[in-house]
Amino acid sequence: MPALFSPHSNVVARRVVVLAVLLVVGVPLFLMWWVRTPNVTGKGHTVAQPVPLFSHQIHVTGLQIDCRYCHYTVERTASAGMPSSATCLPCHNEVWRSGAIFAPIRASLATGRPIAWQRINRLPEYVYFNHAIHVNKGVACETCHGRIDQMSQVRQAAPLTMSWCLDCHNQPERYLRPVDQMTAMGWKPAQGTQLALGRELKHRYHVQELTTCTTCHR
Repeated sequence: MPALFSPHSNVVARRVVVLAVLLVVGVPLFLMWWVRTPNVTGKGHTVAQPVPLFSHQIHVTGLQIDCRYCHYTVERTASAGMPSSATCLPCHNEVWRSGAIFAPIRASLATGRPIAWQRINRLPEYVYFNHAIHVNKGVACETCHGRIDQMSQVRQAAPLTMSWCLDCHNQPERYLRPVDQMTAMGWKPAQGTQLALGRELKHRYHVQELTTCTTCHR
């Protein structure tokens, strides 16, 4: 009686098994890696804004404007707040107000419609984030937003993944600073003192390391 399978069938079977194992193991591993890349997290991405030439670098570094002048609710509410068009007027003279750069702001003032600034840091709808609780506990603006004072065009500085958030929540002493330095860009404690300072601030501000799931997922 002739053989049902040729000798080559064993080779084919082994290759199929190896391929199946690679797919079962490799595909999940690849997906786990891929979802953490900037292609998915958005880290480093920028968005075109309705006032194209607005520069945080000029306003923060050049003019020394504190973050809270424009983002005025950051210490009181979940949202950091966005400035009204009228907020721009006191700092600019007539030459600036009549220039082409100021055109979107003039249109906003004339129509009463706020400028449609585009969000850079966007969290999923199932994630709740409160600016006030963070900045009042010693988490600085640049911890999440990066060196805004060095950005002509704002970009997303952090991946905003759950593991990135938990890295701070699990060991907040590595990041905390005095609340009066919350908006200071490039602030550093004395060399080698961050952990000691962080532990002291953690106790002073009653910072909790871990939260329940419902703190962020509501």
